[in-house]
Amino acid sequence: AGATLMATGLFLTALIREPWHFYLTYGLFGGFGAACLGVVVCNASVGKWFVRKRGLTIGIASIGVGFGTMATVPLAGYIVKVYGWQWGFAAIGVCVLVVAVGLSQLLMRRTKPEDYGLLPDGDRPGNHGSSIASEPFAVSPGPPSLRPVLRNPQFWIMVVCYSLAVMAEMSAMVHQIAYAIDQQIDKVAAASSLGAIGMVSILGRFFFGWLCDRINDAKHAAALGFLFMAVGMFLLLKTTTVTMLFVYALIFGFGYGSMTALMPFLLADHFGRHVLGASYGMLVFFVMALGGSTGPMLTGYIYDKTGSYANAWLLHLAVLCIVTFLILTLKKPGKGHAQRDDMPSRGMDGTGIDRP
Repeated sequence: AGATLMATGLFLTALIREPWHFYLTYGLFGGFGAACLGVVVCNASVGKWFVRKRGLTIGIASIGVGFGTMATVPLAGYIVKVYGWQWGFAAIGVCVLVVAVGLSQLLMRRTKPEDYGLLPDGDRPGNHGSSIASEPFAVSPGPPSLRPVLRNPQFWIMVVCYSLAVMAEMSAMVHQIAYAIDQQIDKVAAASSLGAIGMVSILGRFFFGWLCDRINDAKHAAALGFLFMAVGMFLLLKTTTVTMLFVYALIFGFGYGSMTALMPFLLADHFGRHVLGASYGMLVFFVMALGGSTGPMLTGYIYDKTGSYANAWLLHLAVLCIVTFLILTLKKPGKGHAQRDDMPSRGMDGTGIDRP
């Protein structure tokens, strides 16, 4: 449904005649379809199918966003240059319709391995060595509930940490080109630094996903990702040359790549894979509403008031340092800290959380 809606929005955008048509077709139809088709659905689905290699598989799935951008942007640019922007939107719409709809029907008609009579990681029921045996979350006897997740302080720690991190990330992404130009850096080099962040984030997604599978508690991987972003933000504050700009981009982008892999992994670790789709969607809702929307506006406001980005970068540096330590306050996942999917929807104390 998401792919079909997004393709429809792109096709209709090719036919627009007024500005409000663009907001309706590309903004509403395309945006809603992209949300249904994006990383929330993809990573939540992957997280339900894997336990032993969940971090690595989520990291690999997340890489698709970067590769897709690298492939489609030059193609779309060529089509727009040769045939016009209308054909550019139409061509992307065809790609979405053929590739996304086809693959979703082939690979995602059912969202859980249990629907195929399997267990995560391809194990079969009755296999005592299966990954489900070591997972603290088994199949729920009823529909999974989001209420216990929203009542759990661990979820809100994640909301605060990732909202503040996204606030810093979006601020840098939106304003770093203007900041670089203010530092007398060439416009082409300034724009290229943004592409460098996207490219190195691919490596970050893979690495941090891989790392999650090899440490006892993924919060340490999250803290490491935030630390890379903080170091990158410090370098951005000190940037005066093209070389410094690209060093910032490589370090910041590597840390930024951790967020896509870590958010669904931490949620699955703390609340179980059977409620992963709803919990991940809710986390992203808060993160984008609180961090994604306020960060660029706040940074722009600070620049307008002071005539410099320095205070904004200092603010985001402080924020990233705070979340680096705040994420470490997450309790280690276990029976006492998460809703068990093999228990009734309400815990003994009425909160829905099974406590020791």
